[in-house]
Amino acid sequence: METLQVLWDTFLELDAVWCRTVVGAVAAVGILAYLLVRRTQVKTVPLGEGWWGEGEKPAQEDDKVYPFEVTTSDEEIQDLHQRIDRMRYTEPLRDSKFNYGFNSNYLKQVASYWRHQFDWKKQVAMLNKYPHFKTNIEGLDVHFVHVRARPRPDQKVIPLMLVHGWPGCFFEFYKVLPLLTEGTQSIVFEVICPSIPGFGYSEAPHKQGFNSLDAARIFLKLMERLGFSHFYLQGGDFGSVVTTNMAQMKPECVKGLHLNMLSASGGFKALLSILIGRYVPSWVGLTKEDVERMFPFYDKYIGVLLQEGGYFVIQATKPDTVGCGVNDSPLGLAAYILEKFSTATNLEYRDLDDGGLERKFSLDDLLTVIMVYWSSASIVSSMRFYKENMKSSPGKKLESKVGIYVPTGFAAFPNEVTHIPKSWAEVRYRDFRSYTFMPSGGHFAALEEPQLLANDVYQFVKTVEEK
Repeated sequence: METLQVLWDTFLELDAVWCRTVVGAVAAVGILAYLLVRRTQVKTVPLGEGWWGEGEKPAQEDDKVYPFEVTTSDEEIQDLHQRIDRMRYTEPLRDSKFNYGFNSNYLKQVASYWRHQFDWKKQVAMLNKYPHFKTNIEGLDVHFVHVRARPRPDQKVIPLMLVHGWPGCFFEFYKVLPLLTEGTQSIVFEVICPSIPGFGYSEAPHKQGFNSLDAARIFLKLMERLGFSHFYLQGGDFGSVVTTNMAQMKPECVKGLHLNMLSASGGFKALLSILIGRYVPSWVGLTKEDVERMFPFYDKYIGVLLQEGGYFVIQATKPDTVGCGVNDSPLGLAAYILEKFSTATNLEYRDLDDGGLERKFSLDDLLTVIMVYWSSASIVSSMRFYKENMKSSPGKKLESKVGIYVPTGFAAFPNEVTHIPKSWAEVRYRDFRSYTFMPSGGHFAALEEPQLLANDVYQFVKTVEEK
């Protein structure tokens, strides 16, 4: 206390100028210290609460988990075939390929295969080879696949949730599931693969407003209900948004976050990168690979947005309008979804008559994705997810102002629609443990390049576990 008194007496003896100088210096140091502490504080997004079922929330919710099976019937298949047979086609423009959207000449080939060769009953049996379940959370029956590992005595089992996007579904992960749950490495995964409410076999919300934060909260509750207190997350497309929100809400539960798509603006650093990154990349934290994937900037970002973003605007504003058509016509649905599987896999496929679809995928796999949407009549509710997530400006959303502090890994596939360099992503994701330039692949990585994706997940998780 005497020391404090001496300092106070000394301060009072200073003249007014010195007083102001000292006060200013102390204030500056205090503000700087506050900003530094504030930056390092782990902020979280509030969990919130919701009820999305029909009617009022009951006094007690059913928290049981029930087995579920994908089913079909002769009546469903007969109705599908009749609708395919009644399709009315429009002739494409000469040499338009996929530049005007799905080429109807190739659509006729898809229709013929779907009608005469595709075996939906066989695909249903394939879907059911992994255990499916449903459980009611916030009034919605949430569907998920749960694959338990069969480890060797020397293998560590780690829980991992995989989350799909649009226009994908849980089936996207079927090729990567055995690689993750039956691996020969020192770790192996127990995988939970849910369907976002409104997608596939998860019940659609009955009220307006269900967005990525609500999906994130429901999936956190799902993991808690299944008995997992610590786990890893992986996602692309909307799956990357939902899993990022999960990490923001409960960072203490998320051991690591692995993504194959990033949402990050980069702020001033991004602007500077756009202006000078092509010429002096090292000044703005870009690599040679970043430059190749980013420039010319207009062509690879603005041009792509203008040419390929129409569906986004429609679904973020009036999803039910176009939904009326694609929910009623199986081939309309196929054209709408598979056009995304073409361009998002490789933009150069727009210049091919068949959209390059069978270069990376089989028609059986592609039509299985379509049938998940068709058999569940979920295309409209899945499209609404865009509108619900775009009701407010991205910059005003709380989650856009909260950093992600959990260990993060990113697989940067070269044919992703747009490239986000690490230097941009680090503004938001504060603890990168891995950032991998993948040698091949595009937006639907799990279905297109399952081995590459699995390898990167293993590498990332090992890095986190060994630290």
